[in-house]
Amino acid sequence: MALAAATKSFMLLGQCVPCIKQGASKFKVKRLELNTNLNMFFPKHEFVYAHDPEKKCKSGDLVIIERLPKRLTRLITHRVREVLYPFGDITDPITGKKVVSGNYRDHLEEISKLYGEKGSTFKYDEAPDRGWQENKKDFTHLETYIKYHEDGTNDPRAV
Repeated sequence: MALAAATKSFMLLGQCVPCIKQGASKFKVKRLELNTNLNMFFPKHEFVYAHDPEKKCKSGDLVIIERLPKRLTRLITHRVREVLYPFGDITDPITGKKVVSGNYRDHLEEISKLYGEKGSTFKYDEAPDRGWQENKKDFTHLETYIKYHEDGTNDPRAV
């Protein structure tokens, strides 16, 4: 029943999670469910598959997905409309400023100037874009697969 509520919505905001399906991505959608005994809403996560043949989104991205007029398969009911925030690059939607752990980046720069920069502050403007460490430390672009047996090897791409 909960999945039926997610598939009836026209547009959803979801976070991309690892997926093994070809031409599709899996998204974690947060919904609020009413507990009638306490008369309070509690978060509940549902998973939705969306058509993404170009693999525009990587794990951790916040994405807007919209319902397809007709299902592609039994599982794929939505399509990726837009990648709002790439993983690790959060922007405040009201002001349009970049945010780091609850603080604006420009506020952090002003505070570091007030106390005198000692070389320990991170330069966000000079940092390379996400994805520059592909095949070095970032393996989110590689295809994931299900580990069916335990042979003692540790593969980070296995789900």
